[in-house]
Amino acid sequence: MRLAVLIVALALAACGGDGGQVEITGSTMGTQYSVKLPRLQDGHDAAKLQKSIDTVLDVANAQMSTYIDDSEVSQFNASQSVEWQTVSSDFCKVIEKSQAISALTDGAFDITVGPLVNLWGFGPGEMIDEPPGADAIAALLEVTGYENLHTNCAQPAIRKDVASLMIDLSAIGKGVAADRVGRLLASIGYADFLVEVGGELSIRGNNAKGEPWAIGIEAPLANQRRPHTVVHLTDTGMATSGDYRNFFEADGTIYSHTIDTRTGRPVTHTLASVTVVDVLATRADALATALLVMGPEEGMAFAEREDLAVLMLIRTNGGIEERQTAAFANLRDIT
Repeated sequence: MRLAVLIVALALAACGGDGGQVEITGSTMGTQYSVKLPRLQDGHDAAKLQKSIDTVLDVANAQMSTYIDDSEVSQFNASQSVEWQTVSSDFCKVIEKSQAISALTDGAFDITVGPLVNLWGFGPGEMIDEPPGADAIAALLEVTGYENLHTNCAQPAIRKDVASLMIDLSAIGKGVAADRVGRLLASIGYADFLVEVGGELSIRGNNAKGEPWAIGIEAPLANQRRPHTVVHLTDTGMATSGDYRNFFEADGTIYSHTIDTRTGRPVTHTLASVTVVDVLATRADALATALLVMGPEEGMAFAEREDLAVLMLIRTNGGIEERQTAAFANLRDIT
């Protein structure tokens, strides 16, 4: 996946129990993955299990990676057709889920954001040292927007209204991958596991000590990596989005890589990171991005209205302020 475009997920699996725990690690989507299991099933071999996991992740890459020229997303982006284009069922469902979250968040989450991210120097090209002009931003706003993308997964097929519209699944793809690996593990008999793909988590059951998995949520610090807090979770997904590792400064103003497709510009609020705990990593991944775009006030109001489990870390003159929804506070109370 396009790392420079990623709305970076910063929730890191940290503290799951030791005794007898098995960990399988590898690379995918331009990042790393980790699968932690309290133990292997009888007759299972770690190398063979990793091969099955890699197969699942390779399929996800072949659908969603903009770095693979003949991936489904790359073929769709290269096409100038505004007619229905046949795609795989799984790929169509990812687009369909993305569109549903775009509608729910009034466009705060939008997989057509890629061209704007590139314009602001956070794509695969070179970084820029000054913001683009208003005319360039306005021109790209004409060829972005989730309303210009349509799905018909009964076919399955997708269509765009604007020939040059492009989609980028960086802000949901790792969550999708984590959930798919989780489904693989469940299908072969594993009830306890922690899957992490680039920071997005699919969590089931307990760790090797028979306790809920301990998950570190990273402090929003540009020059160091340490946990801000730890939560104990089971049977859920989790994702964190942050703005503090990918930005540029011009004339005293810091421009974040988090682009709001509603304005075509980087967000300017004080929200440094958002963690979402939801049933699926896919949904948590996308919602974390949406809330980071919304900012602390709009985002918290939305999260409370939708009864989401959300932790926000907000910059203040005195440091970092923590805000959480009632649903997230309940998770802490349980553990």
